[in-house]
Amino acid sequence: MPVTVTAAAIAGKLALLIGTAVALQATEIPQGSHLLLRMVNSVNTRTAQEGDFVYLRTSSPISIDGTIVVPVESYVQGVVLHSKKSGRVIGRAEISIRIDTLTLPSGQVYHMNPHLASVDSDDTGQKVNPAENDIKQGGGKGQDGERIAILAGSGAAIGGLATRSIKGAGIGAGAGSAVGLATVLLTRGKEVSLKTGTTLDVVFDRKVSLE
Repeated sequence: MPVTVTAAAIAGKLALLIGTAVALQATEIPQGSHLLLRMVNSVNTRTAQEGDFVYLRTSSPISIDGTIVVPVESYVQGVVLHSKKSGRVIGRAEISIRIDTLTLPSGQVYHMNPHLASVDSDDTGQKVNPAENDIKQGGGKGQDGERIAILAGSGAAIGGLATRSIKGAGIGAGAGSAVGLATVLLTRGKEVSLKTGTTLDVVFDRKVSLE
């Protein structure tokens, strides 16, 4: 007995096949994709410890051929691998974070390990060190030198006024420099601070299957 296939049935099957093909093409995050993340909790090198969890959300979607495979506000979790406070004399603050999992709104969890590309510095001087895939605080030598120079200048002015002589100004400048150096030695540099809302750009070194 011949089977009658209607045009509507054929169109329906074609639509299903096309939808399936698109879904299959969009089930992976391609290598080289960028993803902007936003900090949910705060992490600071002053208090962070190895093993602390880091919670983030996606601030940008990943779209493949017009299909969004990773929507905004997806959950991302990472962990602190290494954290070092800023030193008083030498040693800049630094922190290393590994991104581990991506959880889509559907509840599906995927493992991933993209590398850091950039971080919102917020005028703090902190930036990503690509060689070690961590975040370092910028150096403060220029600011330290400026602080000593200002204190030395103030000391010279006070010394000169007190003794009304060039010699007094020299003594005052020396005292000011000593105070400035002591201030620098006793004061720690800036810490790396990833506050709530801080954004990080990550890049996928290899494709991630979302099947």
